[in-house]
Amino acid sequence: MSKPTPIPITVFTGFLGAGKTSVILSLLPQLPKDYKVVLLKNEFGDIEVDSKLASQSSLAGVSEILNGCMCCVLVGQMQNALLEIREKFRPDRIIIECSGSAFPATLAFQIRQLERDTDGDLQLDAIITVVDAENFAGYDDTSPTARMQASYSDIILINKWEHVSERALDFVIDHLNTLNDATPKIKCQGRNGVDPNLIFGLQTKLFTDPTHGGLQTSTHHDEVETTTVYRGPRPHVHNHADEECDCHTQNETPSGNNIPEGGASTTTEDRDTEADVLKEATLVDALRTLSKETVWRVKGFVRLAGKGGDGEWVILNWAFGRFEITRVEDDKEVRAGCVRLTVMGERGEVKRAARRFAGLLGCEVV
Repeated sequence: MSKPTPIPITVFTGFLGAGKTSVILSLLPQLPKDYKVVLLKNEFGDIEVDSKLASQSSLAGVSEILNGCMCCVLVGQMQNALLEIREKFRPDRIIIECSGSAFPATLAFQIRQLERDTDGDLQLDAIITVVDAENFAGYDDTSPTARMQASYSDIILINKWEHVSERALDFVIDHLNTLNDATPKIKCQGRNGVDPNLIFGLQTKLFTDPTHGGLQTSTHHDEVETTTVYRGPRPHVHNHADEECDCHTQNETPSGNNIPEGGASTTTEDRDTEADVLKEATLVDALRTLSKETVWRVKGFVRLAGKGGDGEWVILNWAFGRFEITRVEDDKEVRAGCVRLTVMGERGEVKRAARRFAGLLGCEVV
């Protein structure tokens, strides 16, 4: 039997809010109808926002790794996920979208190891870094990870450049050239993203030496802190010794943990959660109070009041002052709660901002 065509892997890196998901989704309509792409995502928090968004696209499959970074603490999960994708889908291409804090070098070395383990059946094709031209100067000053992502890349995609002046864009490009003058820089074309012919099939030569696998620092993920803003059923604690205990009514808490410390279980108070909705104007007003200096991303699910008063689930995606609201086509998999948002930002500051934000929404920080 002839050896099957190897599966190329394209890795997208970029700081929080750079627009990685939007760029990836913009590629799909430009590919042949029978071209099968599977997306493996890694994100902060425990809310599968982008997986839901991506599942509404033409991707053949979406897998998401949460609550950690694939380039360090979740390396084993990434390798297992890639092998599972190969067996389950046998796609024409795998796209990995890293978390905003991921170092591309260590991810690439792990994929190089899989190349050897699979006798070349899985192959690293390219490392693509997406840069937010509007905010790069700000987060580059405080994030070694952002500088590392731009330094170790086959292509740098400059996103959101239409929102800045020519002078500001020249400054970003000049700064990128000081970090990496050998890598091509391509401007994304708004909603059209970038031509896949420019970034697929590069067959990168980066990170081929396994002796240089230690380019990360153990504290890189400490640049970003996350917290959850939640509004919905409140759990209450009861004792299993209680004769009235009725554990079959048990529901998950916002964190997904049913049994707290001490052996007591949690159940949900009686409440008409179907009627619990948020006005869009209330959400927008609260978003306007956020400072992009300390809060970098807000993403998750919100149940907004419709014209007839009924609730409709939407995906909120806020980054550095700009946001999009996308209707959820199939909300059957969206769990209980009127608001479930992950807030990401500067360590030591983001929780204070999240509490103010939560108060305006009638939510709590959990």
